[in-house]
Amino acid sequence: MKNLEKIFKAFGNTSRLKILGYLKKHRSAAVVEIASETKCSYKATSKHLSILYRMDIVDREQVSYEMHYRLSDKLDPVTSAILKLI
Repeated sequence: MKNLEKIFKAFGNTSRLKILGYLKKHRSAAVVEIASETKCSYKATSKHLSILYRMDIVDREQVSYEMHYRLSDKLDPVTSAILKLI
């Protein structure tokens, strides 16, 4: 039950939903691209992505000086089902 609560908290934020929608559409993007598209500050976007990363919803990769994020390939069934609704 605790894991389900964490999943709902991760999805329970409009900015995080926008970020996930953007990543679902564009596969992979740098933080600055995501921040620009979602109209969120760089710092706030980084914080939201960090939360999603800790929940194993997104993966990240350092590319030169930028951190790129994408949806994780190893999503649990509940997370996958929620992402389909976005």
